[in-house]
Amino acid sequence: MQSMLTIISNALCRITGRNVGAQTVSEGARVVVSRSFTDFTPQVTLDIKKCDLHRLEDGPPEKAELTREQGLQYYRVMQTIRRMELKADQLYKQKIIRGFCHLYDGQEACAAGIEAAITPTDHLITAYRAHGYTFTRGVSIKEIMAELTGRKGGVAKGKGGSMHMYAPHFYGGNGIVGAQVPLGAGIALACQYQGNNQVCVTLYGDGAANQGQLFESFNMAALWKLPCIFICENNKYGMGTSVERASASTDYYKRGDFIPGIRVDGMDVLCVREATKFAAEHCRSGKGPIIMELQTYRYHGHSMSDPGVSYRTRDEIQEVRSKSDPISMLKDRMLDNNMASVEELKEIDISIRKEVEEATQFSTSDPEPPLEDLCNHIFHNNPPLEVRGTHPWAALKSVS
Repeated sequence: MQSMLTIISNALCRITGRNVGAQTVSEGARVVVSRSFTDFTPQVTLDIKKCDLHRLEDGPPEKAELTREQGLQYYRVMQTIRRMELKADQLYKQKIIRGFCHLYDGQEACAAGIEAAITPTDHLITAYRAHGYTFTRGVSIKEIMAELTGRKGGVAKGKGGSMHMYAPHFYGGNGIVGAQVPLGAGIALACQYQGNNQVCVTLYGDGAANQGQLFESFNMAALWKLPCIFICENNKYGMGTSVERASASTDYYKRGDFIPGIRVDGMDVLCVREATKFAAEHCRSGKGPIIMELQTYRYHGHSMSDPGVSYRTRDEIQEVRSKSDPISMLKDRMLDNNMASVEELKEIDISIRKEVEEATQFSTSDPEPPLEDLCNHIFHNNPPLEVRGTHPWAALKSVS
């Protein structure tokens, strides 16, 4: 019996990558697994894809160091965003989430990699595909899901919805295409004015890249050497239009002309992290703005009203999923380098699913904000004031 348990123990060691203590219990009928992680590789150096450069002699490194703790953290962050978005898709189809809803699944490496490279006091502003960045900037799953369903416990008290979520040093979620870019330049101007050594990460999509206000912002940022990282998340389609049909030049990292640029593999969290570190150092050293193009891909359509398969094939989507999925890429690296076990990653998946389910329960049971709260929080730290309703005789009160 003992020799049989030893054989089982050794087999489990090979499968899970853990030390397994096999011993008989009361009836001698099961194996007790002791959770020791001492055999895992604590740190590895990995090759990453070289970035394309514009007006730069040197770019981000072609190797990245990854610790076991970092790997598990990045995996958890990306998997949480993925599960959260899939749940949002389900709730939308059940008509529990209404209105505009733009999902981020497929692009998780962008949000996770950027956050890993900046500090919590740095600033970030993005467009309407904002759920992932809301999470990486520190908002809980519960508050995000409740905001999506328009509940009082949401991060914007249920009044912002999918496109308008905020947190300290995170300025949304902006619904007007490209309008967040000049705002980001303004935040970078504030950083420069205050001399706090902070940067502003200003994100936009390939669909917004032809907006005139982008080029005005580029010009101003370059003139004043603002600490702004302009990041184009190029997911290949602006709504239903491919980049080739919308842009005479699809080299978005060169669009700043006089501003240095780098093109990055946006499906690899380590590539994104190293490139963002490089860009942040560029800005902090007083060299002015820099442009990053993250080549990424969204699995869902542009929004929930877009099935996403009328302008691209299912085979194209499946090919990206099978060859370039950001979560699978990180998972394979960790398993191949003995930095985690299959069982350990499954446990993380289970805990994330549970957390998302609990947040969903809250988001469907929490009350909607009452009508008298409709006009609250228009101003910060302001005396109460009356706000006109739908007609001059319907006066509502606004409390800061």
